[in-house]
Amino acid sequence: MTLIKSISGIRGTIGGKSGQGLTPLDIVKFAAAFGTWAQAKSNSKKIVIGRDARISGEMVSGLVANTLISLGMDVVDLGLSTTPTVEIAVPEENAAGGIILTASHNPIQWNALKLLNASGEFISAEDGAEVLSIAEKDKFNFAEVLELGSYKKDDTYFDKHIEKILALPLVDADAIASKNFSVAIDCVNSTGGTAVPKLLEALGVNNIKKFYCEPNGHFPHNPEPLPENITHICSEVEKGRFDLGIVVDPDVDRLALIQEDGTPFGEEYTLVAISDYILSQTPGNTVSNLSSTMALRKVTEKRGGQYSASAVGEVNVVTEMKKTNAIIGGEGNGGIIYPELHYGRDALVGIALFLTYMAKTDLHASRIRASFPNYHISKNKIELTPHINVDAILEQIQKKYAKEKVNTIDGVKIEFENEWVHLRKSNTEPIIRIYSESDSEATAEYLANKIISDIREIITTQA
Repeated sequence: MTLIKSISGIRGTIGGKSGQGLTPLDIVKFAAAFGTWAQAKSNSKKIVIGRDARISGEMVSGLVANTLISLGMDVVDLGLSTTPTVEIAVPEENAAGGIILTASHNPIQWNALKLLNASGEFISAEDGAEVLSIAEKDKFNFAEVLELGSYKKDDTYFDKHIEKILALPLVDADAIASKNFSVAIDCVNSTGGTAVPKLLEALGVNNIKKFYCEPNGHFPHNPEPLPENITHICSEVEKGRFDLGIVVDPDVDRLALIQEDGTPFGEEYTLVAISDYILSQTPGNTVSNLSSTMALRKVTEKRGGQYSASAVGEVNVVTEMKKTNAIIGGEGNGGIIYPELHYGRDALVGIALFLTYMAKTDLHASRIRASFPNYHISKNKIELTPHINVDAILEQIQKKYAKEKVNTIDGVKIEFENEWVHLRKSNTEPIIRIYSESDSEATAEYLANKIISDIREIITTQA
C-alpha cells in the first residue's frame, strides 16, 4: 500500500493500515486539516468538492463532506465533475476553498484529495506545509451540534463551465460548426465521458464517436494519456473518417490529440499548438515547466513573445505565469492553462481552442503539427525504495556534469548544446523521473539511458 502526503494534497492506494494506505482515517484527518486551514484563511464557511468517477470516489466523497460539515462548514458538492470545473466553481461560490477527489492519471486503486484556495487555484507550498502541520498535530476543533455545517448538491457547473468557454473571444463555435468535424473521443470511463460530448455538442460538433464514455470508474486501459496507452482509439481514427481524436485523463485536466491519420499529435505539442494559435491572435508571453519541450520557446520567440520555464507542478507554472504576465502556459503532459478562463489546467478549453485553430486555418491536425519544430522527448522513471537517498543521487549527478549548464530549481536539469535531460523526484509517486529531449529520437534515448546508468551506479555505491 502507498500513502503520499505532500504540500499539494494527499494521495494513495485505497485500503490497508492507517498511515500506509489511503484509509478512512487518513481521509478524515486530512480533510479536517484542510477545512481548519480554510476557515482560518477566509470569512467564508463554504467548501466546494467534486470527484472523478473512480470506484472509491463516492466513499471518499462522503467521508470528506461529512468531515467538513463536522467542522461547521457548508459543503457544495458538484458530484461527478472535473478538476477544472471545480476550480471554476470555487470563486463562483465565494468559497473558502475546494477539494477535488481524484488521483488524476493514476490507476484504479489510487485516489487523492487535491486542494484549492479561495481563488480556485492549487494551494501554495507554504499553505500546503501549514495544512500538513495541522494534520500532524491534530489541531482540529469540531463544531457542536447546533453549529454543524450544511450540505447541498449542485450539478449545474458543467453547463456553467461550457458557457464560460463559449464566451471566450478566441473560441469560435460558428467556425467550428461550419466545418462539420467528425471527432472520436476516449474518456477512460470517467467524468470526461459526460463533459467532453456536452462541450463538443455546444461547439457544433455533431459527428461524435464515443469510446469509454460511461463514467463508471472501470478504466479500460492505463488512464495516463500516453501514446502506448491510447492505441485503441488511434486504430479507430486510422480506419475511420475522423478529423480528430481526443483523449482525456480521469479528471479532464490533460488533453491528448490524435491526428486524422491515427498517429498521436504528441502530448508535448498540445500546449505548443494551442499557444501558437493564442499568440497568433494576441501577442504575449508563455510559460511551461522545465520538463516540457523546447518547441514552445521556439514558437513563442517566433511570435515575438518571451518564454519562461518554471519548476514542475501546476502551482509553479501558475506562479511564473503571473510573474511574467503570460497569456498562455501549461505543462508538456497535455495541460493547458489559459488565464482568460482560469488559472488551472483545463482539457475542455484546450479542445475548444484547438478546434477553433483547425477551423480558422482550414488545416488538418497533421499539417498543424508539421508546422512546428520537431523534437523528441524520452520519458523514463526509476522506482524508489526507502533506502535510496535521492538528494545524494541528484548531488552526485550535478557534480558529474558540472561542466555543462545545470539548473537546480527543481531536481537537476542538464542543458547541452541542442539537448537536455531533467531528473527529479516525483511529487505524486515514489519514483525518480528522467526526461530528455533532442531533435533526434536516438539521441534523446541515449541521453536518458546514460543518466539512468549513472543513477544505478550511484545507487549501487550507496548500498
